[in-house]
Amino acid sequence: MTSPLAGRLVAGVDSSTQSCKVVVREADTGRLVRSGQASHPDGTEVDPEAWWDALQEALAQAGGLDDVAAVSVGGQQHGMVVLDADGAVIRLALLWNDTRSAEAAADLVRELGDGDVEAGRRAWVQAIGSVPVASLTVTKLRWLAQHEPENAARVAAVALPHDWLTWRLLGTGALEDLATDRSDASGTGYFDPAGNTYRRDLLDLALGRETDLVLPRVLGPSATAGQVDGTGALLGPGAGDNAAAALGVGLAPGDVTISLGTSGVVSAVAADPVRDASGLVTGFADATGHFLPMATTLNASRVLDATARLLGVDHAGLSELALAAEPGAGGLVHVPYLDGERTPNLPTATGSLHGMTRASMTRENLARAAVEGMMCHLAEGMAAVQAQGVEVRRISLIGGAARSAAVQQVAPAVLGQDVELPEPGEYVADGAARQAAWVLSGAEQPPVWEREGTRVLSAEPTPQVLEAYRAESARAVERFTA
Repeated sequence: MTSPLAGRLVAGVDSSTQSCKVVVREADTGRLVRSGQASHPDGTEVDPEAWWDALQEALAQAGGLDDVAAVSVGGQQHGMVVLDADGAVIRLALLWNDTRSAEAAADLVRELGDGDVEAGRRAWVQAIGSVPVASLTVTKLRWLAQHEPENAARVAAVALPHDWLTWRLLGTGALEDLATDRSDASGTGYFDPAGNTYRRDLLDLALGRETDLVLPRVLGPSATAGQVDGTGALLGPGAGDNAAAALGVGLAPGDVTISLGTSGVVSAVAADPVRDASGLVTGFADATGHFLPMATTLNASRVLDATARLLGVDHAGLSELALAAEPGAGGLVHVPYLDGERTPNLPTATGSLHGMTRASMTRENLARAAVEGMMCHLAEGMAAVQAQGVEVRRISLIGGAARSAAVQQVAPAVLGQDVELPEPGEYVADGAARQAAWVLSGAEQPPVWEREGTRVLSAEPTPQVLEAYRAESARAVERFTA
């Protein structure tokens, strides 16, 4: 029987912190047909129109949507897009990596616990599966209410980056047409992924008043948000970037992905919700109806960027230097909290380098310590996920920094087990495209797209490296929480 997807094309969008990427693929096989890309402006607050402009440029490079049957958008999570009653953007969007709302997050935790921080953590976890940190949208809304009350008073609707782009593609301009999915909604701080419902009481707590704001409809994983204005292509519900990447890689319960991009993300597909009162693991949803417990760091590939810049080399040169050093970097331990940190929740933290001696202070050891510090940081995240009872059978390594030869050698050594390295790709955009094909098919499950070229990375375990890192990171946590 001929597949209902045969001969049809779907598009997937990845609107990330740094850029917009578009892939157009065959709906039944996943074969890449064409693609496009455009940059986003730097910074932690951005005019959403820049995302729209980048999407138009990337779509043009990818040959447009005239022959595409369905589209879905994956996007950076947590970003706060506030709209007035006419659908106009009120102020620049605050992105996930904007830490100005750290104090607001702490206040919200205390308030839900009636002044008791531990009680507040437990209450938030029970309500939404996560403890608020500066990244979550709910904390940014509290910051808005405190610091820009006139803007807060104008808010008629709140959207996330992927919600807003999907809405713009619809072209209706009606706030009631805003739509999202469980994965992205679960990162707002006012949606319960276990109960599949908004917690408007928490939204009101953040804004300090009772509200009737329009919130995006939360669609099922293969539901349609409508049609693209001008082409009639079906619009999928979209997804948060990590959930889209998990769909793109094809994760199932027991699978873990470590993504090394601007942020570092350990995400695991689980059948049951996770509730971690420590706040290290967020209890998000995935893009298929399961759950996606995650540990997210602010510092990943930028650790390598900064070290390469310091040493005056490119990334290939950094990798070469790191591989010339022995495991343990001669005693150097790099705790890479360069931009503050989210996991652990230390927004005012700074990075540190320990074990400096005349013998250890070589270019090679500095490079090795940066790679080991980044991977140990992610290993801690994976341990936090496992501590919540999440099974880890298989680990996949993705993201820009995963292309480093040094990272590929250090990762299995630090993690203490084999690691799969999929063929480099645009996993978020691919996951969005796969979701679009799912919407188009009307089937109960997404289509199976075979991935080729996956390598298995093996190395002698180096538990001593992780032990040394844990000792120094524990001291850093104590120092910045004192």
